[in-house]
Amino acid sequence: MNWDERYSEPGFAYGTAPNDFLASVVDRIPRGRILSLAEGEGRNAVYLASLGYAVTGVDGSAVGLRKAQELAAERGVAITTVVTNLGDFQIETEQWDGIISCYCHLPSAIRIPLHRAVVKGLKRGGVFVLEAFSKEQLAYGTGGPQSPDMLMSLEELKRELSGLEFIHAVEMERDVHEGNKHTGLAAVVQLLGVKTGDSERNR
Repeated sequence: MNWDERYSEPGFAYGTAPNDFLASVVDRIPRGRILSLAEGEGRNAVYLASLGYAVTGVDGSAVGLRKAQELAAERGVAITTVVTNLGDFQIETEQWDGIISCYCHLPSAIRIPLHRAVVKGLKRGGVFVLEAFSKEQLAYGTGGPQSPDMLMSLEELKRELSGLEFIHAVEMERDVHEGNKHTGLAAVVQLLGVKTGDSERNR
């Protein structure tokens, strides 16, 4: 997938409204600093900024993040954007009140260490929100990568995110309507995890 090419197309590939799951749980995220992984064209970062969060969006596509800044300006909010490969990005330890991962599909060789860094990067009481396509999504044809290695299962995620207390952790089928690239019935995994005081003891 060439993300610069996708984001160079007219409009917003995944729309400008926030991810449904994120919007449904945003009240659980402590006020403060938010890191959004694979932010793309800015829909989630701009939404969070509009609620008063200080948001940093990270993505490998300069084109996508340029559109994110344009969307932020249009909505009258400020966001920070960082163009980088997530395999190289260093998440600061215990610096984030929330970390968001909406359809951030990476090879497991990158995803597993990234998720370990997510747990370390959250402050105590910090919240991690994830929605992604599950491995069953291959049968649906409504978006997402074609490599099983880049799709996720609940059990794998729970292992990768050891140290979080899971408030919500499900695999489910739901209608996803996000722009013209995520449209239709899909198989997804959703997680809401909180970093407790015992997190580091469990590492």
